[in-house]
Amino acid sequence: MPIAALYAAILTPLFIGLAVRVVLRRNSLATTIGDGGDAALTRRIRVHGNFCEYAPMALLLLALAESVATPGWVLHLAGILLVAGRCLHAFGVSQLNETLGFRIVGMALTFASIIVAALACLAGALA
Repeated sequence: MPIAALYAAILTPLFIGLAVRVVLRRNSLATTIGDGGDAALTRRIRVHGNFCEYAPMALLLLALAESVATPGWVLHLAGILLVAGRCLHAFGVSQLNETLGFRIVGMALTFASIIVAALACLAGALA
């Protein structure tokens, strides 16, 4: 499954980067658990958490779609939508003075990726 592997590899630095941002902020505040009432840490935790909530399902669907011989262009479409969506969402929600547009577009692209991959799985399973 080289296409799914490609997008998993591309998303890994974002996952690690978001986690490191949480760790660094916790260290600077000497907060070992929770957010310590810090708005910036709360946002960092939620950005990382949101990534953890959506990216695995999307990547699983992408891998399953690849396993049922979905055309490469469909897989790349889903992968590109996912990467763009996760990046835009992370950027938007990370801002203390959030511009809601980045968050909305990021989630819309993420949902589109999941839907494309799920439909590809369905088509492959029924073929």
